[in-house]
Amino acid sequence: MLKRGFDIAFSACALFLLSPLLLAVALWIKLDSPGPVFFRQVRVGRDGREFSIFKFRTMGTAPESRAPQITVGADPRITRSGAFLRRYKIDEIPQFLNVLVGDMSVVGPRPEVPRYVAMYPPETRRIVLSLRPGITDLASIEYRDESELLAASDDPESTYVNEVMPAKLAQCERYVRERSFAGDLAIVARSFWISFARR
Repeated sequence: MLKRGFDIAFSACALFLLSPLLLAVALWIKLDSPGPVFFRQVRVGRDGREFSIFKFRTMGTAPESRAPQITVGADPRITRSGAFLRRYKIDEIPQFLNVLVGDMSVVGPRPEVPRYVAMYPPETRRIVLSLRPGITDLASIEYRDESELLAASDDPESTYVNEVMPAKLAQCERYVRERSFAGDLAIVARSFWISFARR
């Protein structure tokens, strides 16, 4: 109950306080490249329920079915505005809308696309999907430069599936076991600090 109350209050305040920035970003995206302001993608949430996650669009509008579902290094699909938004995690801000409607939490295991969730070991899947997914978590902090890591691989998809994803899932399981309100506040603080340090 405390976590959900925090999620609602924090998300509502964030969207209100950041509304001038959000409007400026939306205008920049429209001026920078053709296509919608927002990017929506199916992710797997609590108890395996699928939902549409919101992000600011950072790539061109090529059909997603033809594109890889991981971003590797200087991906040519990324727009000029998108590179900036991704660097400072500004593209993630619209996910506060997902938090308000109850699909996500501010802190929790990052939601994955169905293709990769299907690869989770059964017990890991049960544990990780027992909570609402989050905007930030321990794994997203540790792997904040994931695309650069994958860019150094000869086979980024294999590296993600066999190395990065298992490591991130281990962090997610740790969060589920050890979660606390104080711990969530610490993760939020670390996420803000990392974003500020990039600036």
